[in-house]
Amino acid sequence: MNDLKQVTHIDNVRLGEDKRSVVIIDQTQLPSRTEYLTLRTAKDIYDAIFELKVRGAPAIGICAGFGIYILARTIEAGNYQEFHQQFCKYRDYLNSARPTAVNLSWALNRMERVVAGHKEQGLNEILKLLEQECLEIQREDMEMCRAISEHGLSLLKDGDGILTHCNAGPLATSRYGTALGPLFLGKERGMEFKVFADETRPLLQGARLTSYELQKAGIDVTLICDNMASLVMKNGWIQACLVGCDRVAANGDTANKIGTSGVAVLAKYYGIPFYVLGPSSTIDLNCRTGEEIRIELRSQDEIKKKFYESPMAPEEVKCYNPAFDVTDHSLITAIITERGICYPPYTESLAIHKDR
Repeated sequence: MNDLKQVTHIDNVRLGEDKRSVVIIDQTQLPSRTEYLTLRTAKDIYDAIFELKVRGAPAIGICAGFGIYILARTIEAGNYQEFHQQFCKYRDYLNSARPTAVNLSWALNRMERVVAGHKEQGLNEILKLLEQECLEIQREDMEMCRAISEHGLSLLKDGDGILTHCNAGPLATSRYGTALGPLFLGKERGMEFKVFADETRPLLQGARLTSYELQKAGIDVTLICDNMASLVMKNGWIQACLVGCDRVAANGDTANKIGTSGVAVLAKYYGIPFYVLGPSSTIDLNCRTGEEIRIELRSQDEIKKKFYESPMAPEEVKCYNPAFDVTDHSLITAIITERGICYPPYTESLAIHKDR
């Protein structure tokens, strides 16, 4: 149980003791090395988010909150207007790092509202309020993870086989995780699951991170290639699919790591429940359908060269490398947040859910 505690309460994103830095675990180095990075500049923070050194929607939001706070402390301004203008420049710069992940813009806009709402209180007081707000974002995330885990666990049975895609565990959040949270919470309560983790090409978050977290916590995990998901479902080894999300449209379409929609199609064919788990902050009611979600395109080298000693494809070949895909709402059994479980029709349940 000690290893489980260490995994579920990992200190992966935190405000530096000097309150002028953000300290993160560099997730690109896992599982071979556990390396902490200290971020001090806008470029440091942008690069950490863009290069997936910090990743997972909730963790990105926490990092953004801490990041914009430490940058605010560096602003030299003679008045509120100058301060606000520079603050918004930092906000827009950081927000451009990962356009699909709504928690990034959500956290940055939340911090900006603190600035906009207290213009009469002086810059020193605004900085104090910004510090309180970024720490509150992290505290709320800890409570959110526990609540999502509770709701998700209510849908599972002891001994279930679970398939998951990408990584939505403690490394992607502040505590238990979202999609993996029910598994860790169940383990705490003596439940056993048999988890099949997709490797999640091309960046291998499932292989490097999910299998690492689950094995370290003593949860039965089997790593599979992405194209093996159909076979393990056909074999009857999967009773539920659990995945995270980076954005949820008003109609229930969800954006998640590339390959998620294929898992959903397979689950629908084999009659397996497909659950999406994430914080209510990922619900974007201003986004009507998944067609409006901007999908981030990444470097061709992630497919051809990354993780290989030498290139695995011809240098001249073209590559298409979207970071995310959109799972149609018709393929999703339920969407689970810290506020409860949403069922179709999502245009109704998500609107009610978001307003709670």
